[in-house]
Amino acid sequence: MAKSNLLFIITKLELGGAQKQLLSLINSLDKSRFNLHLFTAWEGFLVEDALAISDLTFYRSKFLEPPINPINDILALLEIRRFIKINKITIVHTHSSKAGIVGRLAAYFSGVKTIVHTVHGWPFNDYQTPWLRALYIWLERISCGFTSRIIVVSCHDREVGLKNGIGEPAKYRLVRYGIDRFEFSVEAGSIRKEFGFADSDFVIGSIACFKPQKSPEDFVRLASSVAKRVPGTKFLLVGDGQLRSSINRLISEYGLGSRITLAGWRRDIPRVISAMDIFVLTSLWEGLPISVLEAMAAAKPVVATDTGGIREVISNGVNGFLVSRRNISQMSDVVITLLKDNGLKEALGQKAAKSITDDLSVETMSRSTENIYAELLVDKGTMYVN
Repeated sequence: MAKSNLLFIITKLELGGAQKQLLSLINSLDKSRFNLHLFTAWEGFLVEDALAISDLTFYRSKFLEPPINPINDILALLEIRRFIKINKITIVHTHSSKAGIVGRLAAYFSGVKTIVHTVHGWPFNDYQTPWLRALYIWLERISCGFTSRIIVVSCHDREVGLKNGIGEPAKYRLVRYGIDRFEFSVEAGSIRKEFGFADSDFVIGSIACFKPQKSPEDFVRLASSVAKRVPGTKFLLVGDGQLRSSINRLISEYGLGSRITLAGWRRDIPRVISAMDIFVLTSLWEGLPISVLEAMAAAKPVVATDTGGIREVISNGVNGFLVSRRNISQMSDVVITLLKDNGLKEALGQKAAKSITDDLSVETMSRSTENIYAELLVDKGTMYVN
């Protein structure tokens, strides 16, 4: 029996939650059922990881890019449409905002019957100008009209989509992120020394792309507040991006050059998290941040802004703490409470680790996604290998 030709489209393989989850999904799907294809931008931190996947047809585009560019966006659409025709694609599954719009349009114009989109947080948010927010909502409504299923990683994203008139409830499916929790059961070992931390140092860490959504400047402001009250504290910020120069200016302004380590992008995330005593996330909006799940799996107490679907995995004061966005004073108080109460810190970490159950495994994510494909292929009358 013929296998289904499945095409994944994502804007750029940067080191983010959506990208890591997509590669995990590609690696874990049953290749006896699918011929797998991936279409993405030419450059990206995880391109080498994708190239290393066996039995994957990988296409890198010079036109698909995150910024809005009408000419390149049209060229990318035509490029995707041609790729679909040549490879006789029967399922298109898009990820990320730009690829979600351009990819679904290309699939629709190519006559693909089974079109799936995963929302890793909606492209519209409360921090945009009204006209831009309205534009993104309109584009999502239009694209939803020819989308077979919308996968969300949190119930919050489903509620936001429905509230803004994007599809009907029957079109949505919840598939949470999946991680290998055993991968994060590692001891700190030599990693703290690599960063220049002493065994006695308290280390507050975060992992995030340096972009407005993640508000990494707030991590620096938090560091300044905590450092004044607990002088022995060190800070570790993992990531990179457009706001790096702004972050460097703040570090200099607050005199934190000897206290904050900017580690850049790292591939050894389990080891990096093991070096932290407390994990912090300062995002302004989220779908479901995978870095929080990874920190929880590593038994680290999490202090995060109350955004998106994070409330669905963290119960405030039980297995982590949730604080208001941009409330540096509140976040600082919580972090210092944990630093001064080792028993509380350890208890929250252990409860966090127990919260990462099989429902948040790669296997569950993969099986749930395959079930959605099967459901759609049967509905559309397309052959599916059982």
